[in-house]
Amino acid sequence: MPIPAPYDMRCPIARTLDIIGERWTILILRDLVVSGPRKFQDFAQSLQGISPNTLSTRLKRLEESGIVERRFYAQHPPRAEYVLTEQGKELRPLLRALREWGQRHTKY
Repeated sequence: MPIPAPYDMRCPIARTLDIIGERWTILILRDLVVSGPRKFQDFAQSLQGISPNTLSTRLKRLEESGIVERRFYAQHPPRAEYVLTEQGKELRPLLRALREWGQRHTKY
């Protein structure tokens, strides 16, 4: 199977897709926008079919990119929740536009 060519990273759309364009990532962002701070298990319940490894990988990528922040809230055992950063909150209009397009042009 051939390896897909990388995006042209001079393009800002390509750079954005490199961060949020993988399967499940937009749905993780959707959950954070709609429900606010979420724990790992909250995502696992909401995103039926996502493997724990994939969820972990997507959350780490969002965290490394400054879109999501992990906040610890308990000492023993340590527990964390994920929240949108200010940079992540700037994606809200994009998600709203995707929702509205889907409402107009896809069937449920």
